[in-house]
Amino acid sequence: MEEKVPMTSKGYADLNDELKRLKLVERPRIVAAIEEARAHGDLSENAEYQSAREQQSFNEGRIMELESALSHAQVIDTKALSGDKIVFGALVYLEDLDTEKKYTYQIVGQYEANLDLGLISFLSPIAKALIGKNKGDVVEVKTPKGEKSYEILDVKYV
Repeated sequence: MEEKVPMTSKGYADLNDELKRLKLVERPRIVAAIEEARAHGDLSENAEYQSAREQQSFNEGRIMELESALSHAQVIDTKALSGDKIVFGALVYLEDLDTEKKYTYQIVGQYEANLDLGLISFLSPIAKALIGKNKGDVVEVKTPKGEKSYEILDVKYV
């Protein structure tokens, strides 16, 4: 039995959009670039051809990865969730107890994680420490720079 890949509704839609773009926009563009590079002659010393082939390989690999993730997706509607307990999909407001700096993270699937957007994978150390905890709890997280303590200020589901 194949393992399900949890993801939010938005994450599923975003991955599906990326897959469509790779298939309908990038694939034809790369094929055209390969054809153009072939027209320049000797393929063994044709940097444009080699570059286009590398792009094609990367694009096809990403298509396969996305198709697999989407076919095994277990889409979780985070808007249907509620409460103070942290589970997959929660939007968590934290305060670093050492620096008093505040953070906001949403716990999402591994394919939709993006730290710049505050989206952390449920497999990450901080998400693992948060899941199952409640608003008001203090959690200890082991990081490469040592243990960090965070207070959970709030939990929301969006």
